[in-house]
Amino acid sequence: MPGSPLIDLALADKHVFVVGVGNGIGRACVCTFAAAGANVSCFDIDEAAANASVDAIGAQGRAFTGDASRLDDLRAAHDTATTEFGPVDVAVDVVGETRWGRTIELGDDVWEESFDLALRHFFNLARVAGRAMSDRGRGSIVAIASVSGLRSAPLHGAYGAAKAAMMSLVRTLAMELGANGVRVNAVAPGAVLTPRVEAMMSEDRRAASAANIPLGRFATPDDIARAVLFLSSDLASYITGQTLIVDGGATAQFPLSLRA
Repeated sequence: MPGSPLIDLALADKHVFVVGVGNGIGRACVCTFAAAGANVSCFDIDEAAANASVDAIGAQGRAFTGDASRLDDLRAAHDTATTEFGPVDVAVDVVGETRWGRTIELGDDVWEESFDLALRHFFNLARVAGRAMSDRGRGSIVAIASVSGLRSAPLHGAYGAAKAAMMSLVRTLAMELGANGVRVNAVAPGAVLTPRVEAMMSEDRRAASAANIPLGRFATPDDIARAVLFLSSDLASYITGQTLIVDGGATAQFPLSLRA
């Protein structure tokens, strides 16, 4: 229509429930949604992290503490958040942590812990938020996956397997919930320079890794948050069951040397 804005995210005053709001992708998601005018419920196992995210956005935020791998914790926070901010319009799962080691040397406990850390919380969020959205007839769920679930995952095989399972679950949920007006998508980051990654890697290793990425740099948490924002918004109203790769072109590379 003449005079209408070219881009309308339609997120102003919407309620976004973000699971995993630590100082990285989760915090960036909280701030990005708040900048788009949304109210954000910030859920984290770390009370300080949840409170810090709320401090970053002021009255648009509420902090909730609990373990996302426990269904009751997530349901209680979701129900309280709904009372304070209204029904959840967008649910975002950012939780994820890897365990390192050669796959054939992993113990059962490490394997099971890896799946809990990388997948169970998304299953729980889908059961809680997805059910409520289905009852209302609308909503969007976005999960943070990983390129490790799309390619090989050397020395973090359990994590890669869990993220591959997450993307499969995204597609299945999209099929099951689509008729109820609920969209389900994922973002698969490549190398992201979060505070944790920055602390783990030497400057030389960061430079060497960045040189292998076509765009020549690591992603920032904001790069990933903007992709999540897009998939959550009305700009993506006809997109569901998809995984958006945000990796600077890393997985698009030709596998052999281009030198003559």
